[in-house]
Amino acid sequence: MAPRIMSQFWDIPDGTDCHRKAVSTAATGTVAGGTAAAYSVILHPASNFLDGALRAGRYTFTGAAVGAVFGLTSCITAQVRQKPDDPLNYFLGGCAGGLTMGSRVRNYEIGAACCVYFGIAAALFKMGRLEGWRLYRKPWE
Repeated sequence: MAPRIMSQFWDIPDGTDCHRKAVSTAATGTVAGGTAAAYSVILHPASNFLDGALRAGRYTFTGAAVGAVFGLTSCITAQVRQKPDDPLNYFLGGCAGGLTMGSRVRNYEIGAACCVYFGIAAALFKMGRLEGWRLYRKPWE
């Protein structure tokens, strides 16, 4: 499922169709948030069903919001700066996603740290895509 969602994201050129990129990154964030929610509910069982459902929703919707903010910010900065393949766009998108995470937990220190770390991770991810970096070999090579 994740490769299909990411292929939707990479098939759209940067700086175009921002709404489609936002939907794609929100879907990726939903998958990540849902995974975190599953671990949270399994490892720390809730006292009742409603509490567990609320916790799962909190993680899932936070992931979706961070993903959507990342997609919109990186796409809009690519349009405004007129530099679609620049890692700085992804750094700014990651930083905005980190600030969204910080506002969700109501802690500016976590928001600042997430801004830096998400931004660096996103910029490195974009640089890796541009330069053809590989984390691991494909099994058939």
